[in-house]
Amino acid sequence: MAHTEPPAPRSLRGFTGAGYDKGRPTAYQAAWYAASHLLFTKWWFPARWRPRLLRAFGARVGERVLIRRGVRIHWPWKLNVGDDVWIGEDAWILNLEPVTIGSDCCVSQGALLCTGSHLRRSATFEFDNRPVRLEPGSWVAARAVVLRGVTVGRGAVVGAGAVAHRDLAPGSVLAAASSATAASAPVEGVAS
Repeated sequence: MAHTEPPAPRSLRGFTGAGYDKGRPTAYQAAWYAASHLLFTKWWFPARWRPRLLRAFGARVGERVLIRRGVRIHWPWKLNVGDDVWIGEDAWILNLEPVTIGSDCCVSQGALLCTGSHLRRSATFEFDNRPVRLEPGSWVAARAVVLRGVTVGRGAVVGAGAVAHRDLAPGSVLAAASSATAASAPVEGVAS
C-alpha cells in the first residue's frame, strides 16, 4: 500500500473561491436567479420560451431545442447548446465553467452536468472547476452524472445512473455497473 500524507486540517472559514469568475455582475446574477425560479423551471412556462429566455441571459442556444420543466441552469451565459437538443425534466446543468452541448444530444431526466469540484488537499477547499463538453449525438441518460473536465465523445452514451469522471471515446457506452471503465459499442448512425 502506497504511503500518502494525511490531508491538511480543513478550515472552510478561509475559503476564497480564488480563480472562479461568475462572469456577470451581481445584479445580472440576481435577475437570472429570479427569472429561473419564477419562470424557467415552472411546469406552466411554455417549453418553446425556455430557449428564448436563456438567450436573453447570454446563452447560445440552437434551433429546435426542447427543454422540459424543472431544468436548472446555473449560469446561462456559460452555456452553449447546438441544434435539435433535448434536455429532460429535472436535469441540472451546474455550469460554474462553460458547458457545451453539441447538436443532436439528449440530456435525460435528472441528469447532472457538473463543472465544479474542490481541491481535496486544500485546507480551505478551494475550487477545482473545469468545463464539460458533450460532443454531437451523445446521450447522458436518466440520473447520470458528468463531472468537471469530461468530454463525452460523439455518439457516446453515459448510461442511466453512471458517473463519467473521465473522457468517453466516441461511440462508447458507460454503464452504471461498470462506471470505472467505458466499453466500446457500435452506435447506430455514428461513423467509427
